[in-house]
Amino acid sequence: MDNSGKEKEAMQLMAEADKKVKSSGSFLGGMFGGNHKVEDACEIYARAANMFKMAKNWSAAGSAFCQAARLHMQMQNKLDSATSFVDAGNAYKKADPQEAINCLNAAIDIYTDMGRFTIAAKHHMTIAEIYESELVDIEKAIAHYEQAADYYKGEESNSSANKCLLKVGSYSAQLEQYPKAIEIYEQVATSTMDNPLLKYNAKEYFWKAALCHFIVDELNAKLAIEKYEGMFPAFSDSRECKLLKKLLEAHEEQNSEAFTEAVKEFDSISRLDQWQTTMLLRIKKTIQGDAGDLK
Repeated sequence: MDNSGKEKEAMQLMAEADKKVKSSGSFLGGMFGGNHKVEDACEIYARAANMFKMAKNWSAAGSAFCQAARLHMQMQNKLDSATSFVDAGNAYKKADPQEAINCLNAAIDIYTDMGRFTIAAKHHMTIAEIYESELVDIEKAIAHYEQAADYYKGEESNSSANKCLLKVGSYSAQLEQYPKAIEIYEQVATSTMDNPLLKYNAKEYFWKAALCHFIVDELNAKLAIEKYEGMFPAFSDSRECKLLKKLLEAHEEQNSEAFTEAVKEFDSISRLDQWQTTMLLRIKKTIQGDAGDLK
């Protein structure tokens, strides 16, 4: 069956479900198994939604799943309602990001009301990702990552919480909210440095915190590096710590050439990502008479 055939079949199913809902609301329908008809309608809406998905009509699929979700809620089937809202959100993601967010928020409200915070956190992450990539609203992405981290922490899912917090840290630094970024990187570094499986990552988080300190103030960076070395001796031997010390020296001497050379040497062995490059450029711009590049 081609897409138009599937779409036609989906429309017929929608009409059938609508009819059942209407008849369940009538006086006679209410007396003779109204709830049963509503349950049937939910099932038919879901079938229609899946048929729309096969036809790649994502908005219609989302709308049909929403119809099912509302009916489930009407019958107090909270879990089924939340699942249908999530299905609607996943369908809308491909056609209408804002509507996807509305559906996922509706599911989150149900899950939090039921005390299912881990599932709610997962959907907050999905919303954050939509704001990141589709709607490009970083402030809202940050808010949803923070809420997800909060719920994960409450459920003792610390590694998932840290994953969300690192996103918040990265974006906060990009938005020049350095104290917030520093606090997050230090918090995550401290929570991972005692974990045998994760302690290798702690040096990366201390390095990122130090870069944020450096942009704000050179002396702050110096004191922070000393503090991190005391807290986590393995940081002293890292290439990142050695680079920071070279950069501090170059900065003190207002020597932008030495600064660039140190960065180039590090980058030739360990590639710097976009975020690190941006932060290093911001530091370099604080050197008097600097051209503002790393070439």
